[in-house]
Amino acid sequence: MRSTFKQLYYINRNKVKTDGTTAVWCRISIDGKQAVLSTGIYCRPDDWNGRKGEIRDARTNGLLTRYRLHIENTYNTILKEQGVISAELLKNTIIAESSLPTTLLETGRHELERLEKRSVKIGSRSTYRQSVLFQDCLRQYIESSYGMADMPLEDITEQFGRDYKTFLLKELGCSTDKMNKCLCWLNRLLYLSVDREILRANPIEDVEYEKKNPPRLKHISRNELKRLMATPFEDKKMELARRMFIFSSFTGLAYVDVYKLYPHHVGETADGRKFIRKKRGKTNVEAFIPLHPVAERILSLYNTTDDTKPVFPLPIRDILWHEVHSIGNALEFEENLSHHQSRHTFGTLLISAGISIESIAKMMGHTNITSSQIYAKITDDKISKDMDKLMERRKLESTGEKRKKSSK
Repeated sequence: MRSTFKQLYYINRNKVKTDGTTAVWCRISIDGKQAVLSTGIYCRPDDWNGRKGEIRDARTNGLLTRYRLHIENTYNTILKEQGVISAELLKNTIIAESSLPTTLLETGRHELERLEKRSVKIGSRSTYRQSVLFQDCLRQYIESSYGMADMPLEDITEQFGRDYKTFLLKELGCSTDKMNKCLCWLNRLLYLSVDREILRANPIEDVEYEKKNPPRLKHISRNELKRLMATPFEDKKMELARRMFIFSSFTGLAYVDVYKLYPHHVGETADGRKFIRKKRGKTNVEAFIPLHPVAERILSLYNTTDDTKPVFPLPIRDILWHEVHSIGNALEFEENLSHHQSRHTFGTLLISAGISIESIAKMMGHTNITSSQIYAKITDDKISKDMDKLMERRKLESTGEKRKKSSK
């Protein structure tokens, strides 16, 4: 015989948090026996409809609907597998499924699991990959400074955060930018714990970030680009990565824009000049790029007719990154080579050729010309360095001439 099963949702208007919200509770009734548990969902008292057991905010109410469905599915599963069920058994099962971590590194591992699943869904692992590095820095700090495998959340203090900054800068030799990102990851984990009501407040919220260094846009020189163009590879993956780097060096398209480039993005003017017109994945700003003959030649080697498939058969970002990095090593470039350097190379080539800032902004899909002006600064710095080298050479030549005269 099937048990009588009911769910009742309610709030306690007398227990409101400082942010003005209160917890939504669930009372489970099975065969006249009851058990109460927190849903982990919060709403403002004025948004609660007690008669319907609903929340006015659609997003939060969606969470409540999924929670209600989850309890019902769990009830059916237990009843099917065990043949008997009680309110307490159902409650304990739900709590066991939703048990939350109470230590710092365990909280980080849970968040990494979520980010990894998200990376598969969105087709990009960059955020997940970086977060793994930040989590490892936190692990090293706890192990070396406290001699512990993990740190209870309740033991974290403001001094913990300040000492972590020092550890990152002095012991790990992190840059200011990386130190800020590691601190951001720590804050993220602590604010998650606050949201879950494991902590009352973030203990390091007053620990300040350091002022960021101005961004350094890495690009390769004209001679390095020529070497790259003159060096095909027998390995198919490396050759595809080489072509994509060259293509982006003459179009300014980032990886995501090349990855999602379809034949309909390629057009042709009345005089037969090909161009790419496409909204950038990062800014959603349209880029208009007349194709350089080199880029046009590479484009002709791939799909330009079937609009159900992308133009280039690109692998995921991580694989392409590895191949581009290998190319840099093979050609013995001074710095590590990354695909995004091709976009910055495009910007510096344009500014060096005397193209206007406004045209560069349009071709690169910048939201404003401020981003494009960075390339002008790069070129100015290069001119200043070249002039310094010239002055140093003239100085050495002048010193040599004086020595010759004195020896006579």
